[in-house]
Amino acid sequence: MPALRFRQAIVAALTDEMSADPTVITFGEDIAAAEGVFKATEGLLATFGPERVRDTPISEMAFTGAAVGAAMMGMKPVVEIMFIEFLGVALDQLVTEAAKMRYLSQGQYSVPMVVRASSGSGLGFGCQHSQTLENWVAATPGLKVVTPSDPQSAYSLLRASIADPDPVVFLEPRILYAERGEVDFNLKMKLGQARVLTTGSDLTIVALGNMVNVSKAAIAQSGVSADLIDLGTIVPWDRETVLNSVRKSKRLIVVEEAPLSGGWGSEIIATVTRELFSSLVSAPFRITTPDIPVPFNGSLEAKFAPNAADVCRQILESMKNNSVPDAWWVSEGVAK
Repeated sequence: MPALRFRQAIVAALTDEMSADPTVITFGEDIAAAEGVFKATEGLLATFGPERVRDTPISEMAFTGAAVGAAMMGMKPVVEIMFIEFLGVALDQLVTEAAKMRYLSQGQYSVPMVVRASSGSGLGFGCQHSQTLENWVAATPGLKVVTPSDPQSAYSLLRASIADPDPVVFLEPRILYAERGEVDFNLKMKLGQARVLTTGSDLTIVALGNMVNVSKAAIAQSGVSADLIDLGTIVPWDRETVLNSVRKSKRLIVVEEAPLSGGWGSEIIATVTRELFSSLVSAPFRITTPDIPVPFNGSLEAKFAPNAADVCRQILESMKNNSVPDAWWVSEGVAK
């Protein structure tokens, strides 16, 4: 199997879907001639031409709306939003139009479009360009929400997203764009189906995007026997895989690069607590970012998101005491 960078896996998925289906088109700011600011559309213009690979004006509202209309008329548009924050000016088109069209039309129209966006901290882009913002879209009925964690899931989940008959928000952790990994082009993944990357009997850890890699390193440091579940899809999330794992381990930690308030992990914790409360040996908990903007300063940004050392600390404390450890900003006396 070839080893590809994460961004190259995105290019490969787009190339394969566009080659297989002439209705797949892609557009966004600087994706054609410049091949994307993160080179995630490299070579597409040369391969497919300017009718299927289009640069747009700096107007997310306009080109997201154009994608809704194109999808309703039988195309499969893939829109790139350079930074997830820029989706803010186009949310109406996504959550009010695209997400609701099948319902409003009594199934006469579907909107098979994908909105790709880079997200997450770690590269020094500052507080206005480093958020994950899954909570903007995860609570909208009619949308699917996906975040890959490595080149294989980037390739396979993007192809699955493009093939889906309804709108999908595909969030790409930009810190992973340069990461390499083997990609099996024949491996198919389903939206809503998680991967169990490590198996164990003492603990279940659920993570997403780059936090999957952080959690994997933390498990290795801790020496704990743990199931590591790469959720992959937040909406719909794989309840069966998570619940089956927690039935076995009787412990759950969710690791997410999202603020403590309003993060997607709250839904995981609520479901597991409701379904398995009597069998749990300790309270499930989340390891998150603090409720502050993402810092620009490099050392502060490195502290902001969960890292392997702190996740390891919290794993070991929870296993030893069957309790919920304090977040780092509480244990270090920064805030309560």
